[in-house]
Amino acid sequence: MIVEHNVPLQQHNSFGIVARAQHLVRVAGEADVAAVLADAEWRGAPKFVLGGGSNIVLTGDVKPLVLKVEIKGRRLVEETPRAWIVEAGAGETWHEVVRWTLEQGHLGLENLALIPGTVGGAPVQNIGAYGVELQDRFDSLDAIDLETGRSFTLDAAQCAFGYRDSVFKHTASGENDFGLAGRALITRVRFRLPRPWKPVLGYLDLERKMAETGNFTPSATEIFDWVCAIRTVKLPDWRVLGNAGSFFKNPTVTPEQCADIIARDPKIVHYPMADGSIKLAAGWLIDACGWKGKSVGNAGVYEKQALVLVNRGGAAHPVTGGEVMTLAKAIQTSVYERFGIRLEPEPVVV
Repeated sequence: MIVEHNVPLQQHNSFGIVARAQHLVRVAGEADVAAVLADAEWRGAPKFVLGGGSNIVLTGDVKPLVLKVEIKGRRLVEETPRAWIVEAGAGETWHEVVRWTLEQGHLGLENLALIPGTVGGAPVQNIGAYGVELQDRFDSLDAIDLETGRSFTLDAAQCAFGYRDSVFKHTASGENDFGLAGRALITRVRFRLPRPWKPVLGYLDLERKMAETGNFTPSATEIFDWVCAIRTVKLPDWRVLGNAGSFFKNPTVTPEQCADIIARDPKIVHYPMADGSIKLAAGWLIDACGWKGKSVGNAGVYEKQALVLVNRGGAAHPVTGGEVMTLAKAIQTSVYERFGIRLEPEPVVV
C-alpha cells in the first residue's frame, strides 16, 4: 500500500476546483482496501471515497484519507433468454462501458450515454437520462464495508434507489438503519439488460430526433448517437468548461401546487409522474428567475442550460468551491421567493 501525500485534486474533479488531498491511496482492487484497514495508522481514520469526481464540489482541502477507486474490468457474467448480465469495475469510465456494451451486442444502456463519472458512482447517484434510470438496468453490486472490512453484495431493493438517491447517500441513524454514506466502497456493479431489447423513446428530445430524421424505429446504436448529440449541444464538456453536470434535482410537487404555479406561469415545463406527482424542470425555474449566463466570481450559470453551473475561471483562475456554493444558494433563494420551491443540489459538497 502506497499512501500519497498532499495530492492535487484539480484533475480529479470535473469542476476543476483547486484542492488537495492530504492523504490518498489508489484502490485497484480489494487487496488495497484490505491493506488500508489492516494498517494501524489508517484503520480508524476518516475516509472519503473518490471516483470520477463528476458529482462533487470541493470547498477546501480534503482531510479524510481519500480512497481513489481505480478498479477496472468488464465482462459478460451471464446470458439468458431474458437478459444479459454485464459486470464492470467501479473505476471504469461510465460512458466507455455504455459504448462497450453496445459493441458487444448487449443493449439497454444507450439512453445513459455520455454521463460523466465512473461505474462506481452510478448507483450512488442512481444516474438517469432520457427516460431511463440506473435502477431500471441494475442487477447487483459488490462493496466493502470500510468499518469492518467485510465484502457484501446488494440487490436493487437493498440499494433503496430513489430519484438521484440511494442507500449510499444516507448515514445510518441507528442499529437497524442501513445507511451506507461514508461507510461503503463499491468495487463492481452488474447490470441486467432485458431481452428482447425494447427502445425507450418517450422523451421529448428523442421524439424530436425521430421527427427530424424520419426514423421512428431507431436501433440502440442510433439512440446512443442521438443522446450523445443532444447532450453535446445542451451540456458543456467538463474537460473544456468545468462543471458537475445538472446541479439541482428536478423538484416534484402535488397537482394542486403545479396548478397554482401554472396559473401564474403558464409556460412552466412539467411532467406527470406515475405516482401522481408532477415533476418540474429545475432549469426552467432557474431561467425564469433570470440566472442564465449570470456569474458570482468565477462561478457561472451556463448560457445554454440554466441547470448547469460552470467554472468560468478556467485552469488559470479556477473557481473556488465557495463561489460555486454562493451562486447555488443565491439561485435557491430566487427560486424559493418566486415559486415557493426549494431546489436541492445533486452534487456532494465536501
